[in-house]
Amino acid sequence: MSVKKLKPITPAQRFRIVNGFDAITTDKPEKSLLSPKKKTGGRNNKGKMTSRYIGGGHKKRYRIIDFKRNKFDVPSEVKSIEYDPNRSAFVALTEFEDGEKRYIVAPSGLKIGQSVLSGKNANPEIGNALFLSDIPLGTIISNIELSPGRGASIARSAGSFAQLMARDGKFATIKLPSGETRLILVTCMAVIGSVSNSDHQLLVSGKAGRSRWLGRRPRTRPVAMNPVDHPMGGGEGRASGGHPRSRNGVPAKGYRTRSKTKASNKFIIERRKK
Repeated sequence: MSVKKLKPITPAQRFRIVNGFDAITTDKPEKSLLSPKKKTGGRNNKGKMTSRYIGGGHKKRYRIIDFKRNKFDVPSEVKSIEYDPNRSAFVALTEFEDGEKRYIVAPSGLKIGQSVLSGKNANPEIGNALFLSDIPLGTIISNIELSPGRGASIARSAGSFAQLMARDGKFATIKLPSGETRLILVTCMAVIGSVSNSDHQLLVSGKAGRSRWLGRRPRTRPVAMNPVDHPMGGGEGRASGGHPRSRNGVPAKGYRTRSKTKASNKFIIERRKK
């Protein structure tokens, strides 16, 4: 994986940093694993805008990803590493011995022709999916389930990873990408290795138009709004806007919004860092 800095032949390209896409092996997705993706433009079923700053953008098709990895003890071969417009990470097309094809979120270092396996008999190697009860302590993991059988929901974005710290009874202690340390049932599954495309955080779009290609419309600063539109709006002249807060009046800097009575609080050993 690498990034490229473009020559400044236009003002937009002067600061643009793009992905080298060295890991990508094909630009043709698997048709059987595509589904249509409809845009809403931020409107509900009555045509009324309910989410601001959404609209436009390039047409996309959704890649059906296997987050559950529930075809146990059947090896599959990695056929290609592909770009996915719906996520920051790359995806890998795998084919089982019976001919079934599935997309998985590609871990860093996965190669074409490599065999990946899930289940109790899998070795703790890159791309394999194992139960937390079978993974060696200290291993870097990603695509972690929060509930057994529900499918991966933690550490799925580009370059992210967690670490298996300890096991005690039916719980494993995981250090999450946010810095939070949490208990997760050992019957949940995780994939060995960190997620691919770690250079994603280095990219620079270079111009406002690229945000429009991604379906993001310009966002109005709250300080520039009227008092009816935002708590930070209004005032004579260039008013600073007062204390930073959301449109609903919730403070934005350091204010804890997590419920003190939330059922899963007992599983959090250490809160994420501020």
